[in-house]
Amino acid sequence: MNQVKLNNKIMAKKIKKEELKSIQDKVNAINNAQMQVGGLEVQKSLAIEKLRAFQQELNVVQNTLEEKYGKVSVNITDGTIKAIEEDGPLN
Repeated sequence: MNQVKLNNKIMAKKIKKEELKSIQDKVNAINNAQMQVGGLEVQKSLAIEKLRAFQQELNVVQNTLEEKYGKVSVNITDGTIKAIEEDGPLN
């Protein structure tokens, strides 16, 4: 017989095949979800790097435009510019 005595109860040495399959399925599902999360984290990291690069590129363009036109606000729809008034001394 394939049993063992534990806490005065006779118990099987193995769980049933269906129980094992259920546990294996859950563990596999967790592992797959963790792998997906890891993949998403990599994608997120790459997207953040791209975002930072785009921001740096925009800063370069803004600095170039500021050197050419002074402190202005640029309408990104039609390209019109408007001077930015600098604040005077505070009273």
